[in-house]
Amino acid sequence: MQDNIGLKPFSKDFNLMVIGQMVSILGSALLRFALALYVLDITGRADLFAILFAISSLPFLLSPLGGAIADRFNRRNLMVIFDFISSFIVFCFFLLLSVGNDSVFIIGIVMTLLALISAMYAPAVMASIPQLVQENRLEQANGIVNGIQALSNVAAPVLGGVLYGLVGLEMLVVISCIFFFLSAIVEMFMKIPFVKREQHGHIVPTILSDLKIGFTFVVKDSFILKCMMLAALLNLILTPLFVVGAPIILRVTMDSSDTMYGIGMGLIDFATILGALCMGFFAKKLHVKTMYLWVLVVALLLAPMALSIMPFVLEMGYYPSFTLFILCALLIAMDVTIISIFVITIVQKKTPNENLGKVMAIIMAISQCMVPIGQVIYGVVFETFSMQIYLPILFISLAMVLMTIVTHRIWKNADSEV
Repeated sequence: MQDNIGLKPFSKDFNLMVIGQMVSILGSALLRFALALYVLDITGRADLFAILFAISSLPFLLSPLGGAIADRFNRRNLMVIFDFISSFIVFCFFLLLSVGNDSVFIIGIVMTLLALISAMYAPAVMASIPQLVQENRLEQANGIVNGIQALSNVAAPVLGGVLYGLVGLEMLVVISCIFFFLSAIVEMFMKIPFVKREQHGHIVPTILSDLKIGFTFVVKDSFILKCMMLAALLNLILTPLFVVGAPIILRVTMDSSDTMYGIGMGLIDFATILGALCMGFFAKKLHVKTMYLWVLVVALLLAPMALSIMPFVLEMGYYPSFTLFILCALLIAMDVTIISIFVITIVQKKTPNENLGKVMAIIMAISQCMVPIGQVIYGVVFETFSMQIYLPILFISLAMVLMTIVTHRIWKNADSEV
């Protein structure tokens, strides 16, 4: 009987949220890509291009505030309001563009404002999923939502590059504005259960008090703290491998052509989407106490990845090295995506609804903070070992073996904590 329940379609409200997410995230990703490309075109300065991306990424640090707001107000209404505000901001930007005001400063403000709204928007979505789907389908639902995010990140550069060349920045801004507006309209038809919580005093100190409660909950709950540490370590050790390491290896070490570089990076991105969409299949096979085995698989896959860029393998020709490297990268990307979504799901199951937005946002913010730190470390390490690029990969493999041992020890009896 349980299997039959699992095969039922998702609720109308969850499907509406997914459609809204798809439209909103694609609109945001398209605009962000187009604006960064436009800055590169009008200034020709890669440093400004990089600085804009870095500044527009900073607001994610405020996502715990978005989590506190998501736990205090109607989450459906928040999604609608955030999308309408995004649409309004983009429309105002279009008006400025139409009168010739296209300064880098204005573009930076727009990108930062949209990133700030996104940081507030994401916790409302993640906290709503457990309210819209059955508990036994949470892994699959989280996989779909994460898959949409990954798909948008892949589609935006391709679609954005084509549209930018065909219709120009102004029309892309209009398209993005329409996307945000349509997303808000779709979300208006959703129903997300909401029970108004008692409020003592002004809303600002209430939200600040909620934030304190959220941080205290995470710190005091040893299981959730372990989940946050695992997510943070994965982002510190593995995410920069694909963001910094893979481009250096493909472009510099292997001397890949533009086409092969694009194919390689595209396949890695596709593996992330595939891992997210496979969660429905793997859901019943995942258990907290055996999570260390999934971490061990990553450690083992890093060994042949290091082998693929050793001198004697590179001397065999381009394609054997490229094929082995990409195959390992695909499997690692899928594995890490599955681990990440599973960790999100067990946190959702364990956290009370009134704290869910805050807890999810805190975990997201802490784990995301690890990415730029890892990128800086990897940049230095890969530059230092540029002549023996396989050594950093072997070091990462050893680090993952260590993480496997730690994960096994701290979660040996974790099923009883869930």
